[in-house]
Amino acid sequence: MTALVVAGLSAREVSRRRTAVLLVISLPLWFYLVRRDQTGQSIRMLSLGIGWSISTLTLFVMNASRGVDPRLRLNGASVAGLVSGRLLAMSGAGALLALGYWALISLDQRVPHPFAAGLIMLLAALVAAPFGSLVGALLPRELEGALALLSVCAVQMLADPAGLVAKLMPFWSIREIGTYAVDDTGIDYLWRGLTHFAVVWIVCTAGTLAVFAHRLRIAHYPEP
Repeated sequence: MTALVVAGLSAREVSRRRTAVLLVISLPLWFYLVRRDQTGQSIRMLSLGIGWSISTLTLFVMNASRGVDPRLRLNGASVAGLVSGRLLAMSGAGALLALGYWALISLDQRVPHPFAAGLIMLLAALVAAPFGSLVGALLPRELEGALALLSVCAVQMLADPAGLVAKLMPFWSIREIGTYAVDDTGIDYLWRGLTHFAVVWIVCTAGTLAVFAHRLRIAHYPEP
């Protein structure tokens, strides 16, 4: 119940910041347009843009809640409810964004596996929410957090896809599933991408819960 209430409050708070919402929606489009003539790169860049937008939005939502969370904890809200509620809201927003851009790709590009192309956008959004929340939990200031997200996305774009560094990045699943969707390679690329997504999602979600559980722990004093 707490998660649903927090999710509704988070969604309402984000919807009031219309300029930020417009930027979140439009940012992936610019990633797509700069590589529109190259199908594979354009879809991967678009998916990375979705991941960057949702992770940054989640970062700001988590940081904005710092003053409210202690009071909610004192009123009986659980750490899991607070974290899962905000992740639910941001994941839902990311899924809607991915769905809209999948419709655009379906009309503008031709790929061997269109459903897989939509899948990488969805997974980019779903992994971006816990990743952004983990960065927000570890870096309490918005500027440092935003720069950290920018650095990760830049390394993701520039790193050799076959190298170890690329595989350690949170959005490497985009590359693997994108290769299957666009280049019509073996289905093992799809399974590797799904496995990588699952591992990153679990690690980031568990890390966020651990940091918030420590930060929002309630001190219990012995009775006099």
